[in-house]
Amino acid sequence: MEQIHYRMVVLSSLEKVFPLEEPVFSPECCRFNGLCGETLSFQSACFFKGQGKEKLKVRVSSALKDSIRVRKVLNVPSAYPVHEKRDSNYLNHGPGLYPDLLRDLEEDSLVLVPGHWQSLWIDITIPDVIPGGIYPVTLSLINSQEEEAASVTAPVEVIPVQLPEQELFHTEWFHGDCLADYYKVPVFSEEHWSILEQFISLYGKRGMNMILTPIFTPPLDTAVGGERTTIQLVSIIQEKNRFLFDFSRLERWVDICKNAGIQYFEMAHLFTQWGAYHAPKIMVKKDGKDIKLFGWDTPSTGIYTAFLDQFLPALKEELDRLKILERTFFHISDEPEKDHLESYARARESVMKHLKDCRLLDALSDYSFYESGIIERPVCANDHIEPFLDHKVPHLWSYYCTAQCVDVANRFMAMPSARNRVYGLQVYKYGIEGILHWGFNFYNSAFSLRHLNPYEVTDCDGSFPSGDAFLVYPGPDGVPEESIRLMVLYEAKQDHRALKLLEHYIGKEAVIELLEEDLSEPITFRSYPKSSAYFIGVRNKINRMIKKYI
Repeated sequence: MEQIHYRMVVLSSLEKVFPLEEPVFSPECCRFNGLCGETLSFQSACFFKGQGKEKLKVRVSSALKDSIRVRKVLNVPSAYPVHEKRDSNYLNHGPGLYPDLLRDLEEDSLVLVPGHWQSLWIDITIPDVIPGGIYPVTLSLINSQEEEAASVTAPVEVIPVQLPEQELFHTEWFHGDCLADYYKVPVFSEEHWSILEQFISLYGKRGMNMILTPIFTPPLDTAVGGERTTIQLVSIIQEKNRFLFDFSRLERWVDICKNAGIQYFEMAHLFTQWGAYHAPKIMVKKDGKDIKLFGWDTPSTGIYTAFLDQFLPALKEELDRLKILERTFFHISDEPEKDHLESYARARESVMKHLKDCRLLDALSDYSFYESGIIERPVCANDHIEPFLDHKVPHLWSYYCTAQCVDVANRFMAMPSARNRVYGLQVYKYGIEGILHWGFNFYNSAFSLRHLNPYEVTDCDGSFPSGDAFLVYPGPDGVPEESIRLMVLYEAKQDHRALKLLEHYIGKEAVIELLEEDLSEPITFRSYPKSSAYFIGVRNKINRMIKKYI
């Protein structure tokens, strides 16, 4: 009879465990420490050799037990993991299963399949008030005979100083229509509001402090002439040339976001994507009937301008009443290019009499477009950001998406997690004001031609590499399930917060020296450390330096 054999290996959060690839224990990556209020993550890879799959209990022993959450890492399908255009810093290039989804254990148990590696994901939310010191964390697998089949212990050091509040602006575009579509509930029904609240709560918990707010259905990722499911917070009644606005749903949205810790709001774009040629889809009630008043057949200026002349003052008045006007950002149009300069400028000019005292924000990558002076806060792709840095552009933001697939940071499932984690160091070094991404929960195909199940299709129907379009999965009962990529991105922002704290003690120049002292060349958006050991080691150095000053 074949002998049953179990193994457990401690790993950092930056490893990705594939079923048939034996992970390597790296002691230089397994010294864990964190600050009060921080979420510290690591993994334990588990292996079973025997006959038939086996269900084992997972037991946690630690003085920190009440602050520990254990989940299993599940593999998800990817038919399109990478673009043909790519660099060498990917884990894999081919279709297959990729570790990404984090799911809570059922009955504190883990099912192991013979000959397959399975990872446990451990989060320790360090309490705000706790004595400093070493807190061992032991994870054990318990078999059906209540015997310990395998165990590992990871020492975790708590540095008794509070991780400071996040200063970095961060928005991941939130797609409330996709939640209504996936869960098959009417938009703004009570069921939908409940789902929205659960997703927004997680959104705020993981450090997204600014949220795309659908005053109108956002004119994003929609085929020209096509439509997305209507999601419009502002109800509008038309009486001849006069419009009446009901902001009650907007107020409910703002209250939910505030309760989730979200501090900043970005209004949905006032004009269509890729050129600002048209008005977004806007629904109104006229003569008792709901009609689409504006859309792809509406030029960006003209009758739409007359509408905005009534709407924008009313909106600003409401935002002021809700005490968020000073924390609100407005968009003209997403991703304008050089050829769109005239149309973008015309659209912008049509609203500036109302928005001249507001903050405007738009994604673009052509520095000559910025030089024209019509974008105050550019959000630049991280593979086109060098001219903006060279010219010391103020209020500079950064983004990446499907196109940023060579040399720069990103979060595709096929990329190593270190390529996700480095973003925090980069935006710290270069003083980036905020970061933006287009997909917190986008569950449509490209151009929103059809709705998708993200558990089955992770690449927008073969359009964008898996991992680009969403960070969370739509779990049962309207509860979001997180991904490895979301947790690593959260770690990157925690790194940024720790760096800001250390800067308070030693100054930014000394902090950058610490980050780069063991590197052969400085950190840039294209050149940066690739190994997990660097990120674990440099964060440990940061924490040790902070420890000296408390």
